[in-house]
Amino acid sequence: MRLSSLLITAAPFAIAAALGLLAANSIVDVIEDNSELGIRRSLDDHGLTWAEVQADGLRVMLTGTAPSEAQRFKAVSTAGSVVDAARVIDEMAVADSASMQAPRFSIEILRNDSGISLIGLVPAETDRAKLVKTLQSIAGDASVSDLLQTADYDTPEHWEDSVEYGIKALKKLPRSKISVEAGAVTIRAMTDSAEAKRDLEKDLERAAGHDLKLALDISAPRPVITPFTLRFLIEEGEARFDACSADDEESRTRILAAARKAGLSDNADCIIGLGVPSPRWGEAAELSIAALAELGAGSVTFADADITLLAAEGTQQAVFDRVVGELENRLPEVFSLHSTLPRPKDDANGEAPEFVATLSPEGLVQMRGRLSDELARAATESYARARFGSASVHTAARLDDTLPENWPMRVLAGIEALSHLSNGAVTVTPEMISIFGKTGKQDASARIARLLVAKLGQSARFDIDVEYLEKLDPIAAIPTPEECEVRIGKILETSKINFEPGSYTPDANSQNIIDAIAEILKECGEIKMEIGGYTDSQGRESMNLALSQARAQAVLNALRERRILTSSFKAKGYGESNPVASNETEEGRDANRRIEFKLIRPEPMVETETALESLETQPAEEEAGSPAEEDEASAAEEAGKVSADAADKATADEQDKASADEADEATAEEEKPDEQTGAEETDK
Repeated sequence: MRLSSLLITAAPFAIAAALGLLAANSIVDVIEDNSELGIRRSLDDHGLTWAEVQADGLRVMLTGTAPSEAQRFKAVSTAGSVVDAARVIDEMAVADSASMQAPRFSIEILRNDSGISLIGLVPAETDRAKLVKTLQSIAGDASVSDLLQTADYDTPEHWEDSVEYGIKALKKLPRSKISVEAGAVTIRAMTDSAEAKRDLEKDLERAAGHDLKLALDISAPRPVITPFTLRFLIEEGEARFDACSADDEESRTRILAAARKAGLSDNADCIIGLGVPSPRWGEAAELSIAALAELGAGSVTFADADITLLAAEGTQQAVFDRVVGELENRLPEVFSLHSTLPRPKDDANGEAPEFVATLSPEGLVQMRGRLSDELARAATESYARARFGSASVHTAARLDDTLPENWPMRVLAGIEALSHLSNGAVTVTPEMISIFGKTGKQDASARIARLLVAKLGQSARFDIDVEYLEKLDPIAAIPTPEECEVRIGKILETSKINFEPGSYTPDANSQNIIDAIAEILKECGEIKMEIGGYTDSQGRESMNLALSQARAQAVLNALRERRILTSSFKAKGYGESNPVASNETEEGRDANRRIEFKLIRPEPMVETETALESLETQPAEEEAGSPAEEDEASAAEEAGKVSADAADKATADEQDKASADEADEATAEEEKPDEQTGAEETDK
């Protein structure tokens, strides 16, 4: 056969082979492109933009650095959903998790009349639906706006305690901003009065516990002072304020400086309030105090724009005239000055009439002296009973129709002033009203001064000698949690809560001890406390643990029956652990069988340096990822969490069941006639 014939025969086969090879290469390129493009789109849709895709024939290689092992697995799973998983080659690296610090989680809770807003970053494990539901119950008909973001990091220590405290505080604060971090809470709020501010601060500090860092910024609106009152006295060389009001900080500083220059040595303060009659109040007070200091003794009283300057008896007339004249010319126009120089009394006039009312520490009031007529006596008795209680008032005053015309008004004003004290007395004479005693109200002296000025006029003479005692203050007198713990400990040092043999029922003698502890807890209010139960070492350890738990719970139940707030209490049995004496002797075993009360103190907090802004530095795929994404990695993590929770719950249930079985077994063993068992249980 000729060569040309062979070439002609072979050419079609060669051409077909070339075309087939070309077609195969084209098909491979199409498969590579489609695979690479499909996987890339899927990765982008799932927020996995850090992953790189490269197709080599039927193989698909994934490269890049995954933020975490879960993200790496997620990328492999995503690629496997587009092409056959066998074709996916994993060449990705995982970032060093140790170098990735968790962000600082925090919540800003804003509450006002329109509702509650939540802003901040919380762990992904936080049950946001439950949190919003709880806040909705606080907000009522108002709305709750959830603007929180989440980050998939472990929940910090003390985070849940801080959130729980923030929610508890929010219930008491209708207008507030609460910043919550792990182990720290900052509260900014407004109250209606200074007294409400004190009460609120005390409650919040007591409920915070020991290791929670609490920062309070509670503000109260300035009180409206009517009349706007100031009373400064110099008696027997000593200067003091009975009442001091100022319209701003500058005015207060100016008034106190003038008082110190006049001889004031005690720590005094002026109440800043609304109602000042003139913006030049501080200037008028400064001039008047300086004038009184120049006279050397007496008193100056402001009631709004009316000023009464009362010189001491024996002041020279020339000095009095000069000082009063200079003061009148220098006072701002709106102020009016009334000055008095008492004349020496005529000793021939005899004893001055008086009315005296005394208030005992028990709340009993005795009234003696003189009243003008039967109508005045009836009015006085009725007013006193309205103030102090019908059963607390005893009257022994006689009638005298020669008394001054304004005598009934002076007596009633004195009784009202007495009602501001815890105990003391008020004496009313034609020239003076004197009141002295002890009180638990820090501003009682100022209140009494304003009262007497309003009832009797700015020219009235009165002497106030009132001592503030912290122990009488209903707020300051509340013991601290530490003091409560110590007081209960002292009771248990001298007395002991015992139980019926082998039982968890407190015996009859222990009821009085529990009563005494309950009385202390009533004063302490809401505190976190653990009631711990202990046994000796006789018997099985598991039986002792169950018995100690039942005894601690029995004491907690007994306190609840006495109406003690125990929502923050915990009963815990320790069995035969932590002995305080040797179990080899009867005395030691008796000492080890005990109940202890201890404050619950959170574990020390480990602070982190990472700020909330670190969220911005997290990989973009974590920001874009949704907790609701249903990929295999998330499902695996969730399944692991659920399994762990279920396992923990099952373990707890098994322990509870075991404790119950052991308690039943202990009871059954008590009923056995075995001598050794009976001896052990009787000992317990």
